[in-house]
Amino acid sequence: MTTERERRFVGPRRGQLLFALGFLALSVLLLSQIGRETDWVEKTRLTAQPRFWPAIGLGVMVLAGGLHLWRLPWKRLTRFDRAEARKWLSVLEFALWFMAYVLIVPILGYLPVTMIFVPALAWRMGYRTRFMMILSVLFAVSVVVVFKGFLSVRIPGGMVYEYLPGALRSFAILYL
Repeated sequence: MTTERERRFVGPRRGQLLFALGFLALSVLLLSQIGRETDWVEKTRLTAQPRFWPAIGLGVMVLAGGLHLWRLPWKRLTRFDRAEARKWLSVLEFALWFMAYVLIVPILGYLPVTMIFVPALAWRMGYRTRFMMILSVLFAVSVVVVFKGFLSVRIPGGMVYEYLPGALRSFAILYL
């Protein structure tokens, strides 16, 4: 049964409790690590201490997170909170795609991995026509040409390039 305070809340309800709990937990975790991550320097003014301002900021975060949680008009999770949490967690999928890309580039090389991942991401996002797949491969090749050729970004060559014959290996390491 909802209270009068819960009924009069005008903002969106979904995810509020999860956000408040997560923010408070993260703030407390960071504040608990301040002694390990910062120093206290002898014979230094209080405001010049390396630990002082981070401690103030984290203390305010813990206080604000606690007040936010305390003042919420409801303290129970609903199915809407779970749906909102699934939306928030879906973002992590793309972080995992990026981490896989970063881990595979030194093994297979920049060009081959880019030519695999760009169409795969296009497919994942719903662009599944033949035209879009061709366009994504062309985009991948153009990204590699711009970054390695024109901008001279130094990206390590793939370990697979070591198995290529001499001149082709040098070209692949420099431009692919």
